[in-house]
This record gives sequence, C-alpha cells and structure tokens, in this order.
Amino acid sequence: MVAVAILAAGRGTRMKSNLPKVLHSLGGRSLVERVLESLQTVPHGRRMIIVGYQAQEVKTALQEKSNSHLLPTLEFIEQTEQLGTGHAIQQIIPHLEGFTGDLLVLNGDVPLLRPETIKQLLQAHQEHQNAATILTAQLPNPQGYGRVFCNGQNIIKEIVEDRDCTTAQKQNRRINAGVYCFNWSKLMEVLPHLQANNDQKEYYITDAVNQLEQVMAVDVEDYQEMLGINDREQLATAYEILQRRLKSQWMAKGVTMIDPNSITIDDTVTLQPDVIIEPQTHLRGKTEIASGCRIGPGSLIEDSLIGENVTILYSVVTNSIVNANSQIGPYTHLRAEVEVGAGCRLGNFVELKKTVLGSGTNVAHLAYLGDATLGEKVNVGAGTITANYDGVNKHPTIIGDRTKTGANSVLVAPLTIGNDVYIAAGSAVTEDVPDDCLVIGRSRQVIKRGWRKKTH
Repeated sequence: MVAVAILAAGRGTRMKSNLPKVLHSLGGRSLVERVLESLQTVPHGRRMIIVGYQAQEVKTALQEKSNSHLLPTLEFIEQTEQLGTGHAIQQIIPHLEGFTGDLLVLNGDVPLLRPETIKQLLQAHQEHQNAATILTAQLPNPQGYGRVFCNGQNIIKEIVEDRDCTTAQKQNRRINAGVYCFNWSKLMEVLPHLQANNDQKEYYITDAVNQLEQVMAVDVEDYQEMLGINDREQLATAYEILQRRLKSQWMAKGVTMIDPNSITIDDTVTLQPDVIIEPQTHLRGKTEIASGCRIGPGSLIEDSLIGENVTILYSVVTNSIVNANSQIGPYTHLRAEVEVGAGCRLGNFVELKKTVLGSGTNVAHLAYLGDATLGEKVNVGAGTITANYDGVNKHPTIIGDRTKTGANSVLVAPLTIGNDVYIAAGSAVTEDVPDDCLVIGRSRQVIKRGWRKKTH
C-alpha cells in the first residue's frame, strides 16, 4: 500500500502574488494538478494534500476537479504554521495511525515529473527494501537545491540544504528536489523527534532521512523533471519545457508544425495525423482537431471540436463545433456554443454566438449572428445582423434552407424566416416570413432636387 502526501502549504513569496504558488497555471492546469496527474502509475491509495497559505482557496480549486472525476478523492491536512518540510509531514501522523505501507512525498511546485519516473522510484524503493528512497538529479546549476552525498552504490550518506552547505559541498551537483518514498514505520521512529537546528529554525524532512538506514538515491535521466517553481521566470521556463515535450510528441505522430517556437498547445488538446499548424497559433483546453485540417496562422482555438479538412485562418474559435470541409476566416470569431455545418464558409469580420449553421451555408463577411439557427445552403449577405437582444432578454432567429439575406439586413428577433426566401438589401425584418417570398423592409427612396443648404 502506498499513501501520497503533497506539500502545498507555502505562499511562494517570490511569485509576488496573492494566489497560492501551487495554484499558478502551467499550460492550462495548476502546478499542484500536474503533480497529482503524475501519480498515474501509483497504486490507488490515499492522496493527502498538506495546505497552509490560503488553504481554503487550494481546497476549493482541487475539490472542484475531484468532484468532476478529473482527480481522485483528496484529503486535506492543514499546516497552520509553515515550519519546514519535516513539520509538514508531522501533520499527517494522526491521519496514518496504524498504516504500515510506504509514503510517497511530492512537492506541489515540482510539476514536470513524468509518471514513469515515479514508477521507477517506487520500484527501486520496494526492490531494495529501503527505509527511504530519494529522487535525485545532476543539475548543471544546482544553486538553491539541497545537495545529496552518496557512496558508489547510491546509498545516501548525507543531505545538506543549500543554505547550510559549505563552499566545498556546493560543488556537488547531485540535488534533492524533494521527492521521497519512505517506509512509514521506519520514518515514524525518527519523524516525531526532529530538531530545528539550522539557520531557518525549521524542521527539515531531510534530517529524518539523515537518521535512517538504508537510504538510496535514484537519479532521474532528464534533470528538467526535477525543476521546481519559485518565481515567474521559473514558471516560464517550465512552460517552455512542457511545450517542447508536447510538440515533439505530436510531430512524431504525424502533425506538421510550421514554426513550433511560435505555437502553443495545452496537453489537453488532441490532434490527428496530417493536421498542419501554422505559426502564431494557440490551441487550448479540450480541443480536438481532425485529420487534414490547416489551423492558422494567427488563430486561437479553445475547447472546440474541429472536423476533417477544415481551414481556420486568423480566427478565434471558443467552445464551438466546426464540421468537415468548412472554411473559417480570416478574422472570424466563433464563441459560446456555435455549431458550423459541413462545407460552410465564414469570412472576414464575421461573429457567431450560440448559432447553428446547416451544411453549405455561407456567411462571407461583415455579419453578426446571435441565438440563430440557419438551415442548409443559406447565404448571409454582407452587413447582416440578428438583433437578438431587447435590452432585457435574448431572442432566437430561425432561417430556413436556401434563404438569402441582402447586404445590410437587420433581422429583429424573435423571428422565423421560411425556406427559399429573398431579403432585399437594407431591409429591417420584424415579422415572420413564410416560404418562397421576397421581403422588402425599407423606406421608399425619396429624391428632392435642388436641395442645398442656403448661404447668406
């Protein structure tokens, strides 16, 4: 049995933020969510989050995810005073009474760990029956990290915090990033007796490690997995690493990226082979893009489903569905529950909100459609808008198949327009229209000759 404790109590003063450090976002997920997701290979067991600074905010954020089945059930344990990592682990002693398994300890601000790495740590711990096993790495620049000193069999002799290292000890590049696996029974022999004999007057979990036998180091192959987040610059560095990972994975699966350095992709996005992503394109949230699509340049797609062979150029698509063989953009905005049928064309400066388009419908330029349902092969003329808001409520507009709206038409909702209707340019349509009609809703043109302002 493996229990997990995640340290998430600190404020993170170097972030210069009122938001708890572990709730800062990295690629669409908070730091602590990413730590939780790295536990995919850990057997099901207790998941304890040790909270402190703005504890309720951390609880609320994670409980929402837990309730939506994105994360397992979590237990929250409060560390009212932040007196070090050892003190944090001491807080779980009453909660693990009678427990005889292993305790995996992770930091809520080390978000790049791969599940395979944690699996390797657990295997080494259990195979060698260690009292404790620590994940370590050889960093090019280890400043700020505790140093780990081992013998030739990777058995740890000592761990010294960076601030407590001598000049000679700081030359050691093997670091401890705060990822531990303990035999809980053996840890309990020393955990209650930790002393704060250091410059910070804190209780270090590393002091417990130094009192245990046998403790082993497991080096991670990619030291970048161990990088912690203490400030905004480190957060940006972690994002770059995450992006490189994701983009390499997708390109290996048959996705073309014209300029990977200018593209960003959340790891919740799904791409099929033969998708082409142009420069300055950003894919967010639960977005799925089917084969044959060309996205960008200069497009943002968020929480949307894009069908096969769709082109989206210089456009924004949010929480929408675009079906196969449609063309979007340039400069189109789809927002809030739009569904575009197959083979549609939406062009320059078109905005759709809560609107459904039937297949083969065109909205080529300079139009706004809100709360509207359009049939198949409708042609929306330039400057057409649905006037869907009366100042209090939103109202629907329904347009039948093969209907055409002339330039600069205003459709005042609630309104139902039938099939095969022609709406004359410049019309304001305020009443329902049956099938197969011509609608003219404008004032008669008047010409007054000789009309000129008199001058004196």
